[in-house]
Amino acid sequence: MIAFPPRPLRAVTAVVVAASLALAGCAGGMPGPWGQSGPAASQTPAAVQAPRARGPFVAAANPLAVEAGLKVLSEGGSAVDAAVAVQAVLGLVEPQSSGLGGGAFMMVFDVHTGEVTSYDGRETAPSAATPGLFLENGRPLGVGDAILSGRSTGAPGAVAMLAMAQAAHGRLPWSALFGEAERLARDGFVVSPRLAGFIAATRGQARTRWANAYFTRADGVRYVAGDVLQNPAYARTVAELAAGGAEVFYNGRVAREIAATVAEEPRPGALTVQDIAAYEPVERGALCRPYRIYVICVPPPPSSGVAVLQLLAMAERTPDITLGPDSAEAWTAFAQLQRLMYADRDRYVADPGFVGVPVQGLLDPDYTASRAALAPGLTSAAAAGTPPGGVLVGPDATNEPAGTSHFVVVDAEGNAVSMTTTVESVFGSGRMAAGFFLNNELTDFSFAPLRADGAPAANAVAAGKRPRSSMSPILILDREGRLVGALGSPGGPSILAYNARALIAVLDWGLPVQTAFNLPNLVARGDGFGADTERFSNALRAGLTARGVTLRPNDSETSGLHGGIWRQGPDGWAWDGGADDRREGVARTF
Repeated sequence: MIAFPPRPLRAVTAVVVAASLALAGCAGGMPGPWGQSGPAASQTPAAVQAPRARGPFVAAANPLAVEAGLKVLSEGGSAVDAAVAVQAVLGLVEPQSSGLGGGAFMMVFDVHTGEVTSYDGRETAPSAATPGLFLENGRPLGVGDAILSGRSTGAPGAVAMLAMAQAAHGRLPWSALFGEAERLARDGFVVSPRLAGFIAATRGQARTRWANAYFTRADGVRYVAGDVLQNPAYARTVAELAAGGAEVFYNGRVAREIAATVAEEPRPGALTVQDIAAYEPVERGALCRPYRIYVICVPPPPSSGVAVLQLLAMAERTPDITLGPDSAEAWTAFAQLQRLMYADRDRYVADPGFVGVPVQGLLDPDYTASRAALAPGLTSAAAAGTPPGGVLVGPDATNEPAGTSHFVVVDAEGNAVSMTTTVESVFGSGRMAAGFFLNNELTDFSFAPLRADGAPAANAVAAGKRPRSSMSPILILDREGRLVGALGSPGGPSILAYNARALIAVLDWGLPVQTAFNLPNLVARGDGFGADTERFSNALRAGLTARGVTLRPNDSETSGLHGGIWRQGPDGWAWDGGADDRREGVARTF
């Protein structure tokens, strides 16, 4: 660790993208003008030739992280350079969601080559991990006990992934990307209301001995919104990381501190310094499919981006989807398609290094058409289908907590990053090392490795395996392979619903991005319908109820959509950006 081999020829180029659209018979076009709604809004007349999308543009869940990214861009940095700076600051000021101790998936658009590729920084299970990792006395541990245990932490991948991507796409020295994070950690940053709310929690990860030490002031009172919080240990870590590269993170003091913390009670974990040193990020290329007049690109498994593409493919067979945000028919159709999508995702998607994932089968046109045809008749949870190439494995028993963030960066040349990053649950495992929280990503594995008849779960634990992830950062291209937009969201398993809803709202309903992001959420995984019930109008709720869609409060992490669409606005072509009003982020240019 950490020398990266030559980049494999796996990226999807603009030529391939254009060919896929031509075969699909899609018309040309770019997103319509801001504020123009309805299905026609997503088709600008062919005579209107949009200029190439360019930054600077940054959208992220905390203004301090956005400022750090814009600063790097102002100094001539690339989108990936800025992403390193954004992540370094997010891990400090939004530690409930992501950090150096976690993992991530990154999508990158290279404007010069037309390539779209993905980087997999998902954590890996220790070499000593077995399928029974979360079993005690033959029964699965409670989710809370598992999260707070040392067993929940995998080898962190975000830093190695960022180093791999920056080596391929960076312009500035790696050492120049951590200045804002070090300064804020050393001098202190103002605790935001959202962070303060999590600090004030009375149990769980916010009340471990590590969290108590970090979040309690010298006078014995816990930090509240407006207080200035310093983190000298984090300042030391990012300073060492800047000076020595990712190598010092995976082979040195930081790795030793991580392993020592994981080994502490309760329920010590087996992650070793050797496991950490052996971690390798993966460049996996991109999984791209046409949707309407666009191409949507996501990371391949173990990301669940394939599920978003499957839902969009089914949506193209579902006319009611186009009826708009005030239509109960559109929302009902969206919910039923989700049930089918989640049934397949939960059954088949896992680490492709250990399980055969039928990606092409899940996206096969005949298969998606047959699944879409089932939607109107669903009255409860959908059963998993049998896509071409799919091997029916055991039912899934994964409990996916929530504590994640998403950001988007576009540089002055038009290179783009869409990145979803996480420590898994709120404050990860609640354990800290070297100034940051450790992940509890291994709880993304299925707690029950086998079903009653002995069939294995695709997402069962195994040594060196990456747990399935709902993270699915998105890039949007036009039929010529040009960048159109980028977006993504946190939300645990609801990420897939949030991302799909945002795409439909922007591309089908033609809504401004901020309006699209602020729409109500509706999540249909299994029998029920979780929702931001207060955001649905009385008339729409009544229409949904009449169609068998009875809303209950969403029990998953809420959305945190960030991103933008390149559109023609009142002052010409620019980024129509958005930052979900459920979080504290902003979307900015200079």
